[in-house]
Amino acid sequence: MRVGILGGGQLGRMIALAGYPLGVRSTVLEPGEESSAGQVCPQISGEFDDFRALYELARASDVVTFEFENVPVESARWLAERVPVFPPPRALEVSQERLAEKQFFASLGIPTPPFAAVDSREQFDDAVTKIGLPAVLKTRRFGYDGKGQAVLRTQTDCEVAWAKLGGRPLILEGFVQFDRELSIIAVRGRNGQIATYPLIENVHRDGILHRSIAPADNPGEELNERAAEYASRVLSELDYVGVLTIEWFQDGPRLLANEMAPRVHNSGHWTIDAAITSQFENHVRAVCGLPLGRCDAVGHSAMYNFIGAVPSITEVLANPDAKLHVYGKSFRAARKVGHVTLRAATADELAEKLPEWDRQFERISGDVV
Repeated sequence: MRVGILGGGQLGRMIALAGYPLGVRSTVLEPGEESSAGQVCPQISGEFDDFRALYELARASDVVTFEFENVPVESARWLAERVPVFPPPRALEVSQERLAEKQFFASLGIPTPPFAAVDSREQFDDAVTKIGLPAVLKTRRFGYDGKGQAVLRTQTDCEVAWAKLGGRPLILEGFVQFDRELSIIAVRGRNGQIATYPLIENVHRDGILHRSIAPADNPGEELNERAAEYASRVLSELDYVGVLTIEWFQDGPRLLANEMAPRVHNSGHWTIDAAITSQFENHVRAVCGLPLGRCDAVGHSAMYNFIGAVPSITEVLANPDAKLHVYGKSFRAARKVGHVTLRAATADELAEKLPEWDRQFERISGDVV
């Protein structure tokens, strides 16, 4: 089986690596000459709207997938006329536009923060009056890891944010005083089989994922089941194939959908070392029409991102619990260049070790984050 991957970042790299033990070979399409994924599998260099490059990828693939959600929908549809594309292009279309995404959640009865479309200054002022402050103003397209958005707490913040973001399609969302941020990763096969990983607790810094704890501490069976059921609604409605991630705000007993990612996800990197089947292997299984693997966590784990640069590998591996992954990317500010997963046998052991792991992480990466 041959899998084509649109995008050559670390997610594409990990998809390709997960396919090798299954006899699956991957080819990536990436605009740059060199890429993280291109270090482990063949790469076609070309833009995502370059139809000659797309045709070359289709010829090299039995199925095509993607590693990020800003692939042009038109390109995915063009490919889908020539080779199966999973997840389906409609999933890209919904996730690429934040207003459409929130409306999609609402249509399925999935709770979200209050939101309003903003296409003019008048609509902005009306939305602020209706939703109130604090709120978050976001571009409706593009923007990730905290880019393209601004938190509004005062009228001055509103003026500054409008000067920066106004003049393009926007969405205003109510600011949620959440207890914590969670994510759920689910996978659906070609035959409709669905499997779900346990809820994950996430901490962000400057809009970029810093640390994930899996499974999340004490979510309760009801919250896990509700998140899985919401994810199942999305998967079924989209006739989805592959891995899907939904990020949540937990507000007491409530789960509010923040956004979804129609792909493997940073908060699921722990699954490589601490789940029976990694999210990457299950994504490959799903798009290739193979039976899904179990999603149970093996013990408890904490995953930390390395942003900007990777600290001393010797120092990282001096921790006997550490499993290090380096992406082969050049170092620069705000760029994800690697991660480390640390495992514990029980929730109590994780809680006991976590403060020391946090201190160690801050010490070894303080000059590169």
